[in-house]
Amino acid sequence: MKYALLVFCVFLAGCETVRSTSDRLLKRGDATAQPEPVSADETQVEEATADDEPLPATAAGWLGAKTTIASLGDPTTPGRWLRTPLVDTEFTGRVVVPRTGAQAYITLVPSPGPEGGGSQLSLDAMRALLLPFDELVELEVYSN
Repeated sequence: MKYALLVFCVFLAGCETVRSTSDRLLKRGDATAQPEPVSADETQVEEATADDEPLPATAAGWLGAKTTIASLGDPTTPGRWLRTPLVDTEFTGRVVVPRTGAQAYITLVPSPGPEGGGSQLSLDAMRALLLPFDELVELEVYSN
């Protein structure tokens, strides 16, 4: 029985899914991947276009938590997202349920309305936060 467990662990460690997950968790990159060399002509083109275009504005975050009340959003839209008037641009943020302490990293999507208006939470995000689908929930939203 001990040998069967040992053999199973060895096979599991060699599994590509386990290795890719552990690489992502430990932030290890692919050591065999080498960047492609860039020719001088491509560098000049990139520099010329970079000077002509204005720099994109970064998503302005905030310190601390902002509070919102959320309901279930469109269940046919996939992904983990929170459609909220708290943000002006789409970026990733952290949502915490103060009642339970559950938290998840989700995409914050802007929606029209006043900043104190309600928000909509995706079905996948509600599952990740272990929230009931038929209730309004209070959420603390962090910008990063």
